[in-house]
Amino acid sequence: MKTVLTIAGSDCSGGAGIQADLKTIAAHKLYGMSAITSLTAQNTTGVYGIYDVSPEFLKNQLDCIFTDIFPDAVKIGMVSNSGLIQVIADTLKQYRPGRVVLDPVMVSTSGSRLIAPEAQETLVTQLMPLASVITPNIPEAEVLCGRKIENAQDMEAAAKAIYDKIGTDTAVLVKGGHERNTANDCLYTKEGTFWFEGKRVENDNTHGTGCTLSSAIACNLAMGHTMQESVENAKRYITGALQAGLNLGKGSGPLEHTYWLEIQGEK
Repeated sequence: MKTVLTIAGSDCSGGAGIQADLKTIAAHKLYGMSAITSLTAQNTTGVYGIYDVSPEFLKNQLDCIFTDIFPDAVKIGMVSNSGLIQVIADTLKQYRPGRVVLDPVMVSTSGSRLIAPEAQETLVTQLMPLASVITPNIPEAEVLCGRKIENAQDMEAAAKAIYDKIGTDTAVLVKGGHERNTANDCLYTKEGTFWFEGKRVENDNTHGTGCTLSSAIACNLAMGHTMQESVENAKRYITGALQAGLNLGKGSGPLEHTYWLEIQGEK
């Protein structure tokens, strides 16, 4: 059985973070493991508290995982301070997993910055070069490349600029979900630029979409798919999870992660 490790924050309401990642991994019928970077008090209406674990405890979690059930792929999500980022980078250098998906959780959908400036610098210089692919949304891509993104040409230019800034073979997937009319994503790799078209789903319940997409990419990489195949498959999965129309909570609710599983019971 293929294995996937998620390194991220915990969402007590179950819609994003570790919980969304593990649901996504299970939906792909893979074995999920988790190392928690932060505990959050949140629900569909907002985030009401964040409690970071210590770098030492995060390292303890990671060592327990890598020395026992080595992951076929790693997904990294919310990491709020430079100490935790450095621990993850050092651990990746130590154990050298082959497939790493980094979702740079830097800017919220509403535009709020979620990471300190010094932590952002550590993320870019220490962690991004170790990733197989990073998956910024448009606001995050704007922060990383230092320019506004208004259209498809801007997305492609931003993806290339971020790729050049990282300075390794880390692929860059700029997600177009923040555009008004389309949900097209732009992938820039050393082989060139690839576009993935998507139809915007009319669903206000989008809590955890970024976590879910990056986890789905990690699942597909773990199963041996190419980067382009993994992005395409993950995009198809998240579209279906949105189209399922789950409606929970008073705010922006979670996705239906298990929509494609067939439950067979005895009659």
